[in-house]
Amino acid sequence: MDDGLNVTYITLDGYVELNKYRYLYFVIMLTAYILIICSNAIIVYLIWSHQNLHEPMYIFIAALSANSILFSTAIYPKLLIDSLSEKQIISHAACFFQWFLFYSSGGSDFLLLAAMAYDRYVSICKPLQYPTIMRTTTVNICLGLAWLLPACQVAGALAIIANRKICYFTLKGIICNSSVQKLICVSSRVISVYGMIGMFTIGFFPVFFILFTYTKIFIVSSRSCREVRRKAAQTCLPHLIVLINVSCLFAFNIIIARLEYNFPNVVHLIVTLQMILFSPLFNPIIYGVKMKEISKHLKRLFCSVKQT
Repeated sequence: MDDGLNVTYITLDGYVELNKYRYLYFVIMLTAYILIICSNAIIVYLIWSHQNLHEPMYIFIAALSANSILFSTAIYPKLLIDSLSEKQIISHAACFFQWFLFYSSGGSDFLLLAAMAYDRYVSICKPLQYPTIMRTTTVNICLGLAWLLPACQVAGALAIIANRKICYFTLKGIICNSSVQKLICVSSRVISVYGMIGMFTIGFFPVFFILFTYTKIFIVSSRSCREVRRKAAQTCLPHLIVLINVSCLFAFNIIIARLEYNFPNVVHLIVTLQMILFSPLFNPIIYGVKMKEISKHLKRLFCSVKQT
């Protein structure tokens, strides 16, 4: 769709009975957005403001929460506008920018979880070498790779797709995800191959690395004393829960987007809502409840707010 000013617009056809439930959509999205921003911002604030949380594991958790804020800010403002608009449209450029932020932040999540797994592996399996391995330089390199590598890979895919001619102007979804590839006139083998390489680099490889390191941790901890097993359970279990959550949601999203089968709108909507709701909101709750040090500072913060 062209508005006469050489600006191409794409229709987002993923809502279910929007006219009937318009204000319900808006309230749910606004509530979710506020909760996501507040909960993740609190985690970042606690880690930034308390010296005893200035450790690699907590720094990676803060980075994960910052990622969730970026991810949600790329998605929710547009959803709030669309829920109150007569037409749900997005410009070609804005759609691809949203697609870029969606997948680059998602890839960063996997790499940050891989960095956390490596940190736990060194802490539990090589405790005497931990201070020399997990130095500030190592942490900065891990953070840099976690943010730059997915951004560069997704930018490469964006450069390939953005130059292709668009023949279809209706996207079956409420956000711009990998379904945008179906808008181009002729599918390209280059795009498919590049996409597979990207999935392995920032998706499958980090997951395999995480599973490998946690297997090593559980083998070592099972042969150690009760204190080591307790430490492993306390610090590794939240990471595993978050990994399973993120992996399943991204897998469902990619599978549905890639399959040629014409799924009903309600299926697309449910999967997308799970993707944009569960992970950004689930992560700070898990880390706030399960991580002992964060939970302790969180309780103190709420107690001080109540007293004032």
